[in-house]
Amino acid sequence: MLKIEGLHVALGDREILKGVDMEIGTGEVHILFGPNGSGKTSLLMTIMGYPQYRVTGGRISFKGHDITYMPVDERARLGIGMSYQRPPTIHGLKTRDMVKLCTHGEDRDVGDLAAQVNFTDFLDRDLNAGFSGGEIKRSELLQLMAQNPDLMLFDEPESGVDIENIALIGNGIAGLLQRGFNAGTDVSLKKAHRHRNKMGLIITHTGYILNYVPADRGQVLFNGVMACRGNPQEIFQTISKAGYQECIKCMR
Repeated sequence: MLKIEGLHVALGDREILKGVDMEIGTGEVHILFGPNGSGKTSLLMTIMGYPQYRVTGGRISFKGHDITYMPVDERARLGIGMSYQRPPTIHGLKTRDMVKLCTHGEDRDVGDLAAQVNFTDFLDRDLNAGFSGGEIKRSELLQLMAQNPDLMLFDEPESGVDIENIALIGNGIAGLLQRGFNAGTDVSLKKAHRHRNKMGLIITHTGYILNYVPADRGQVLFNGVMACRGNPQEIFQTISKAGYQECIKCMR
């Protein structure tokens, strides 16, 4: 459903992404690793369509549509949503109203959605105003739940979050992506896999999200180039033990 071919992206006069290729199929979840400054967030922002991330080469397609130069709002309507690492505070906009906007006018109970992420008490506060790191992540998760997109982009969902909130957010993401370690028997797991239609691309530094969200593939972005692909748990263990220097060896 998502296909990225030879993507080159510039921010200002600096090239950030240098020929990135990626495919995420229906029902797949991918983990994206990489050191700070490698271009991970830039990739997500480009997929989402933010104009300051200027595509200078390559192509992005989603559901068979060429979205390379499509504006953000059209991508959202097509079924792409994002959980931001540092979303802005918006004074004068209540969280409840923001969540309602995300439902696209569908008749969904905002209170019921908020209860699922323990966020009911925050609905009548200005969006992100005075929120802690964990509260911001839950706010972002709630908005995605309301939007219910087909492709979900998560920019470091564990950053700035305590242990208790990591479990809540991790389980929430697993639910959104139609995944979970407690799905029952092997037969039920296979049946669930056949019916998955949500896709996810998750940036992680700590790797904690892997304790809650089973992922199909791991990828490492290094200096704007996709360095390697493989089993996400194995890649994370290698990075934890030897650092990203091993990825440099793969690139060579």
